[in-house]
Amino acid sequence: MHRVYLWLAAALLLIASTSAQAIPAYARQTGNACADCHAGAYGPALTPYGMRFKLNGYTDTDSNGVKIPVSAQITGARNVPAEGKSSDELTEADVYIAGRATDNIGGYIKIATDNSGDNKFNSHLSDVDLRFVLKDVNVGKKEATFGVSVNNNPGFQDPVSDLFASTQLGPPDVTGSLLNPSSPNSLAERVIGATVYGLYDSDWYGEIGTYTSLPVSEQDRLGYAPSGDPGKLGDTGYARFAYMKDLKKQFFSAGVVALTTKRDLPRTGPPEDVTDLGYDLTYQFIGNRKNIVQASFVNILELRHYGILPASPIPGVTALTQGAVHDRTLSLTYTFLQTYSVSIAHLESTATRDVVRYEPYGIPDTTSNQFIVSWAPFGKDDSFTHLANLKLSAIWFRFSQFNGASQNVFGAPPGFPPTSARDLDAFLVMASVAF
Repeated sequence: MHRVYLWLAAALLLIASTSAQAIPAYARQTGNACADCHAGAYGPALTPYGMRFKLNGYTDTDSNGVKIPVSAQITGARNVPAEGKSSDELTEADVYIAGRATDNIGGYIKIATDNSGDNKFNSHLSDVDLRFVLKDVNVGKKEATFGVSVNNNPGFQDPVSDLFASTQLGPPDVTGSLLNPSSPNSLAERVIGATVYGLYDSDWYGEIGTYTSLPVSEQDRLGYAPSGDPGKLGDTGYARFAYMKDLKKQFFSAGVVALTTKRDLPRTGPPEDVTDLGYDLTYQFIGNRKNIVQASFVNILELRHYGILPASPIPGVTALTQGAVHDRTLSLTYTFLQTYSVSIAHLESTATRDVVRYEPYGIPDTTSNQFIVSWAPFGKDDSFTHLANLKLSAIWFRFSQFNGASQNVFGAPPGFPPTSARDLDAFLVMASVAF
């Protein structure tokens, strides 16, 4: 059984160590280098200029002819887990349909092909963000932008791009909030929804919308495993408000986010009420782009009123009818010349103690850290090319607690080999090229 959990931890690690990157199609469309929109030449963190490009529906252009809105990315990795065999493999090949359709319509579509092991590859529809936007609208004496986003991952469309769905850096765990794509049965890519957003006076951002989960049959056609079904959603609402301040050489934002829904998981079961409430803080020092520092903190609390009481293995003890999950990440990144970067992230997920729902100890708490060193030589105006890029990264993912324990985290009985939290650690060397 513990081997199954090792596989689960490895899968969560790959989710947490990859994120949306700079898309060369956007550079061709705008005539700007990738480093204009991203703190590092290969991403993922957006500069204020990149945030405006996203808010403008990916429609900004240099007006120099028609540009083909297609890019591709190939990623390979050497994975050295603390337990198990090392591997060298092509991990992912992606196609992006990304860019402007008209003055008011643009978008982002990622189609990913992942290596599922044994030289088997699975293609699926990844993140989608299609937009209609009205720019340069006068409201009183102030300028405003209004738009509609049709997307499949709540939070991915956010302009600040520090929520879990934007960074894909959520705490890996056996449970977790709906807004965390590292959670089991998360909403990421398996829902479809629409939000209406607005930016007023360049500083005040607001967004509201709703989502529904895709039918299981549709998820299968799009390449998703049925085991990851988020369940049936009803009465779902999403809201996001943020204050963003661009001081040219510095940027900071403070925001709140909420998602509430009634979920049937499994779909034949009674519904449970789930509400995510969170806040986030982001700071960037951009200066003259020689030394860039970014810090962000995301804190999500999920309240659950369960619809199902699972059978208890302990006589006289029943599962709780309600509980809470708390996901937090703190990250710090330093980038030199938009080429060399060092990133450190601390990730925590905790939940209400429940000895029935969370075997073996009743505590699913997980604490982990991620350390990344990267080199991206291209994607800048003065580099060999600003229309393609390469990124080499070394990533170390370390667990100090899993399932509420540091030793024998899966509760192996006497006579069976125990697994410690450190056994879930992994070291990866990754190479990605985008063009």
